[in-house]
Amino acid sequence: MSARIPTLDIRRFDTDRDAFVAELGAAYREWGFAGINGHGIPQAQIDGAYDVFKAFFALPEDVKKRYHVAGGGGARGYTAFGVETAKGAQHFDLKEFWHIGREIPDDSKYREVMPPNLWPSEVPGFREHGYGLYQTLDALGSKVLSALALHIGLPEDYFVDKTDYGNSILRPIHYPPITADDIPNVRAGAHEDINLITLLVGASAAGLEVKSRDGEWVPFTSDADTIVVNIGDMLQRLTNHVYPSTTHRVTNPPGEQARKPRYSVPFFLHPNPDFVIDVLPSTVTADNPSRYPEPITAQGYLEERLREIKLK
Repeated sequence: MSARIPTLDIRRFDTDRDAFVAELGAAYREWGFAGINGHGIPQAQIDGAYDVFKAFFALPEDVKKRYHVAGGGGARGYTAFGVETAKGAQHFDLKEFWHIGREIPDDSKYREVMPPNLWPSEVPGFREHGYGLYQTLDALGSKVLSALALHIGLPEDYFVDKTDYGNSILRPIHYPPITADDIPNVRAGAHEDINLITLLVGASAAGLEVKSRDGEWVPFTSDADTIVVNIGDMLQRLTNHVYPSTTHRVTNPPGEQARKPRYSVPFFLHPNPDFVIDVLPSTVTADNPSRYPEPITAQGYLEERLREIKLK
């Protein structure tokens, strides 16, 4: 792992809270990224989830496409290769993916914008492993948000009632082998995430790069027991850029490494759809005046961004 982007043990949130909060906050102010270990998620749980996701992506194209929801903006089920395009990019990303969302009752006020999940019947255990990992990462993300809230002078539980029905997404991704040389596409074009924070669990190959404040691309390949957690645009907006949403990408590996598939599973932690993203007063100073005079709901912001990346 690059020594330049810190990795912190989240167990210190319980044993050495003030120091941990200060270090985590400093990492996010500088990088918008940090590694988190000591999270207690069993490797067997992560491996079990990866196994069912790989099994799904290995299915025939016509079977996978049965799980595409036309007009759904990719919110649930399968999105095929060659669709998602980074904002402002000319070429689509070299990936296909699946979306798992929060399970909510049909009479929920959020049902219209948070549709039911799809579960591929061809892959035994997909629902159990997929939603199990969803819930585990949701809980870990809440803990990270508690620490970030304390860092900017908010109550520890500030985010709890703002994310308890969050429109969060677990996205298993398959980057197929690259079989042609000199293609203009990359596995994931330079972009920022839309949500509050993203938790990336496991990555079977190197490729993730983070853009430093100086414009340098810094590789960030985590150890097996480390979850990469980065700031998204919603939290950047809410905190008036105190926590930057940092540009990152997934590059194509050199030579024969490009002929191997890559898998990764990010969890995009979102607020509740009706949460109003309005700059926190505590983040507005003489040196950092409010950059966003107009508030926007989380759902309104999400839809705006999905159109930009060709998912709407």
